[in-house]
Order: sequence, then structure tokens, then C-alpha cells
Amino acid sequence: MALAERRAVVAGLGEPPFRAVQLSRHFFGRFTQRPEEMTDLPRASRDALAQALLPPLLTPERELSCDGGATRKTLWRLADGALVESVLMRYPDRVTMCVSSQAGCGMGCPFCATGQAGLTRNLSAAEIVAQVVAGARLLADGQVPGGPGPAHRVSNVVFMGMGEPLANYASVLAAIRRLTEPLPEGMGISQRSVTVSTVGLVPAIARLAAEGLSVTLAVSLHAPDDELRDTLVPVNRRWRVAEVLAAARDYAAATGRRVSVEYALIAGVNDQAWRAALLAELLAGRLVHVNLIPLNPTPGSTWTESRPADQREFVRRLAARRVPCTVRDTRGREIDGACGQLAASARP
Repeated sequence: MALAERRAVVAGLGEPPFRAVQLSRHFFGRFTQRPEEMTDLPRASRDALAQALLPPLLTPERELSCDGGATRKTLWRLADGALVESVLMRYPDRVTMCVSSQAGCGMGCPFCATGQAGLTRNLSAAEIVAQVVAGARLLADGQVPGGPGPAHRVSNVVFMGMGEPLANYASVLAAIRRLTEPLPEGMGISQRSVTVSTVGLVPAIARLAAEGLSVTLAVSLHAPDDELRDTLVPVNRRWRVAEVLAAARDYAAATGRRVSVEYALIAGVNDQAWRAALLAELLAGRLVHVNLIPLNPTPGSTWTESRPADQREFVRRLAARRVPCTVRDTRGREIDGACGQLAASARP
């Protein structure tokens, strides 16, 4: 709910509307979970207010950590039994939450564990926001190693977990607004620190460009040619590489934000030097940054990450055309870090 809606609900319970502000500060600022801790609310009203506005949405099904506890992955069970995942990654200068926008995914990308599971349902805005708040609560409670400092609060949110965010447009947009509005309206995270990933739903990219936001768009390209991308990203049969990159160019022009091009390097599939050269040709001179991702293999898959020599040559070809490029830090392999792996292992 927006703050005005929260006020209306509180008033409907016979309470002063300013109680909505108090509840909002508990949820978005103090990350309070139990009504008895909301000591600025009348004791007689706490349970009713919390039940009406702060119902429990996520139940931890399984939690795994690595990197000395700095990376923490949680499998959540939703009220209807659906499973989703989120990952908290603490670095010296920031904390990033990777969140899910759908339970499962309908895009069918064959190298992705979530894509192979199919789509269960869209998440609500509240279920998306609750993942970030849960991560913030872990930090506030001192459960993530690192102590106080610049990285003691969630600073970045990436919609790169389970699901295609732009296929759940309304909920994702509402979640972005709640996460980025200042207290007490929302959590106060900078829009520039939010990244929305998409496989290339062209009309939705255009719609997002018109929202007046300054979030980063990440396009999961994975192949520079339509022939291969038809296989790796089946939605390419609807919107071709040229259309997706045109939409990304228009997004950059409308927002002034550099677009991230995500490219999972798969040995012998899309990591050839000629494909690197073609990608460089398509992106040279554009406001983009290529994020190369060594493939995190899913169980039973015959595909694996590129050899180091092929990865280096891919980077060299992009650099030769002055296309900015980095290789993603591959955290979380020992905890089924790839999207959907933990959920898949929990299904009967």
C-alpha cells in the first residue's frame, strides 16, 4: 500500500491515521517484526494494527550461507505454498539484495533452473518488498558478519532472482516505488541503486522508460545473433535481437542511465570469439556496459562455464571496440546460488 492507503485502513479500524506513519517506520525503518516491540503504539491496538497492515508473507524454508556468512540465500515459502528465493550479498562498501518477482518463470530459458521449472504465479508488491525488508532485518540484528560501517544497510536491489520482472509489471513497479520512496512512505533506497533485469519484453521496456524513474535496466541478451538466441532465450522469437537492443537504446536515451547487457558465458555455445566480435559491433558507441557471467551450471545440465582462455578472449574482443565490460563475481556456488536451484531441490 501507498501511505495514503495505509492511513485509510488505519482510520477504518477506528485508529488515528497517524498510526499508519508509526507502523510504516517500524516496517521500513526499524524492521520490527513483532507487535509487542512496537512500544509507541497503544498496547490494546498493536495486534489488530499489525494483523491488518503487516501480515506475515514469507516463511523461511531453508537458509544457506557462504563467503564467511557475507552471502546468504533464503528459500521462502509463501502463504499459498509457493517457493521463491532471495540472496543477500554483503561487500565492504555495499549490501545487495537479489530478489524474486515471480514464483518460477515462464520464459523457458534452457540454461536457467527457474526457467525449467515453469511459472507458478506472480508475486505481489508486498511479497517482493518483504524479501528486502527481511534482508535488512538480518543486517540490523547483526546476523550478517561485518559489523557497523558503510555496509550495514541494504543499499542495492537487483530484480535478478526468480521470474521475469517485466512480466509482472504492476507489482514490480509498485515494489520499486515502495523501496525507493523516503521514510515513512518507503525504504529510502536510491533509484539509481535498483536494477531491473529482463529477457527483452520490448513493449514493457518502453513502458518502463516512460515512468520517470532512474533505475538501471539490465537486458539478458546471452547471444548476439537471432539463430542462437532463439534457443537460449525463446522470447527472442517474438522480439529479435535488433528490437531488444533498440529498446535498450531508447531506454538509455530517455533516462540517461547506462544499460547493462547480461551475457552468461557457456562453454562452446555462445563464447566463440566471432560472437564476441559481433556483440562488440552491435554495442560499440552505445551507452551500455556488458556484464559477463560465468555460467553457474544447474544440476543435470550438460552446459558449463567457459574456459578461462575463452573468457579472456571474449573480454579482449569487447575491449578492442571500447565496449565497457566486467566479469561478474560468482558468489554462492556452494549454496546453489543460481536462480531457482534451491527451490528446485525443495520440490517433492
